[in-house]
Amino acid sequence: MKHYFKLQQGSINSQFFKRVAILSVPAAVLSVALLYFDFLPLSIALLGLLFAILCNFFLLFPISSELQLLRNYIYSLANGDMQYQNIVLSEKDTKDLADALKSIHRFWTSKTATLEAKALSDAAVFDTLPDPILMLDGEGNITGANLPAQQLLGENIFTLSIDKIFSTNIFIASVEKVLKGKTSSESVFFHAPEFANSQFYAHITRLPAHLNGRASAVISLYDISKAFSFEKMQSDFVANASHELRTPLSVISGFIETLQTSAKDDTEAREAFLAIMQEQAEYMSNLIEDLLSLSRLEVGQDKALKDKIDLHEVIDDIMQALKIKAFQHSINIKINELNRIPKIIGDNNQVHQVLQNLLDNAIKYAPENSEVTVEIKTVPEIPVKAGQNVAEGRAVSISFNNKGQKINKEDLARLTEKFYRMQVHKDMKIKGTGLGLAIAKQIVMHHRGNLTVSSTTYNGNTFTVYLPIKQKIKS
Repeated sequence: MKHYFKLQQGSINSQFFKRVAILSVPAAVLSVALLYFDFLPLSIALLGLLFAILCNFFLLFPISSELQLLRNYIYSLANGDMQYQNIVLSEKDTKDLADALKSIHRFWTSKTATLEAKALSDAAVFDTLPDPILMLDGEGNITGANLPAQQLLGENIFTLSIDKIFSTNIFIASVEKVLKGKTSSESVFFHAPEFANSQFYAHITRLPAHLNGRASAVISLYDISKAFSFEKMQSDFVANASHELRTPLSVISGFIETLQTSAKDDTEAREAFLAIMQEQAEYMSNLIEDLLSLSRLEVGQDKALKDKIDLHEVIDDIMQALKIKAFQHSINIKINELNRIPKIIGDNNQVHQVLQNLLDNAIKYAPENSEVTVEIKTVPEIPVKAGQNVAEGRAVSISFNNKGQKINKEDLARLTEKFYRMQVHKDMKIKGTGLGLAIAKQIVMHHRGNLTVSSTTYNGNTFTVYLPIKQKIKS
């Protein structure tokens, strides 16, 4: 930059001497004329000419020098070089001009800083919006995208057009309608197989022409896959519940009709039918109670967990409640406590429910004259699979093992589904609603723990619940 200014200094000095020479021409002509007509001697004429040249030189030098400084100052402002920021001038006109330039510079510096701050603020707000937003030019090329859009579609989307990202015809057609000015906005639901078969709702809006920016349209994307999944889950839940209730209701209705007609006076049949009807009524009662319990758990997922739970007391209570059932099945329950178990933070009723449910299942599905082992220990952390949201830090694991028949992989993957029951248990006429493990899973998820199942031929089936000692979320 300094070399550049030196070049400018040299060219300005040469111009300065030319101006001095030009302004001295009238004096030179006058001196020659006076000399020619013998009005002045040669020495006086030369002295007069020299005096005129010196006057021009000294009169022009200050203004020319300060104009040169002003020029360099303007160049420095234009290039962002502040070496001439504190320029010192003596001439009033150049001072005024420099002050005007400084005022303009301050104004545009302030304006630029304001615009930059606003741009940064707008970009920050743009990025904090939870839904993906895209900006398109008139050709459908992506000119802008907020952070959620980049996370969803990739960071290199700025070199792509919208039809290179989404292939769904109905969506692309809606975008083209807006870009071509056929409509000011479009809203469309579409399926995107490119993004894990996600379902999207898109709102496409054309920007006003007077903005004169690169962007011609804005697309707001809303991932509604979870809503669709939840709606399907609700639909399946109602269908399954209706199906499960229909069978016992049909049985009861059939026996009532029989008792009212052909078996009206048959005492033996009436006693048998009433026993079956009572059994079916109990099944429906248990099913409804499980449904209500599951519904309460799903609705109350945000309920605060603040009880200090002594797992020794919980296990003792469950043992007392199920000792008769264990005796009836000739099952011996063995408790293994591998280390000192601290109290945990959670919901006491829910923890009691899930542990009782798992011990009840272990007894129910264990072979007669066998042993069920309950093992309690502390672990450094909760084992987790991708996508699971568990608490961090130390946890307590409670395992329930019986020597039951090995569960195949297909059944293992579906055990916690609502209303799912293994065919072998149906064949063995073992009663159940198919909701117990679904309820257990919901409770464990609410506590940000984990539920694992393992099954081997030699060791039987082991259901393990991991419950965090403290509710500290993994980052």
